[in-house]
Amino acid sequence: MAVDQYRQIIQQLILERANRGLSQEGMETQAVLDTEHDHYLLLHTGWRGNRRTHGCSLHLDIKDGKIWIQHDGTEVGMATQLLELGVPKENIVLAFHSPYMRQFTEFAIN
Repeated sequence: MAVDQYRQIIQQLILERANRGLSQEGMETQAVLDTEHDHYLLLHTGWRGNRRTHGCSLHLDIKDGKIWIQHDGTEVGMATQLLELGVPKENIVLAFHSPYMRQFTEFAIN
């Protein structure tokens, strides 16, 4: 698969989640899609009562032709979804694991 296909797949997955949004009043879900630098995030921001909330539930990058999963707060798991959409394991890096631990996964080390 080409990097352009990876961009399309990532954007599709993030936008699907962003469009679901959070049902809680006062919260906003934002899809950040930087196709120029290949950074893709799903953010949640807003207020829960008197407390400010701001967090990232999903962060993916494309580096050197591979998808780097920097953070994955999804239930299903982005790696699983990427595999289902045809991205090979050798092009997925579980960056939330240390470089040493990545050798014990079925995915790319870097």
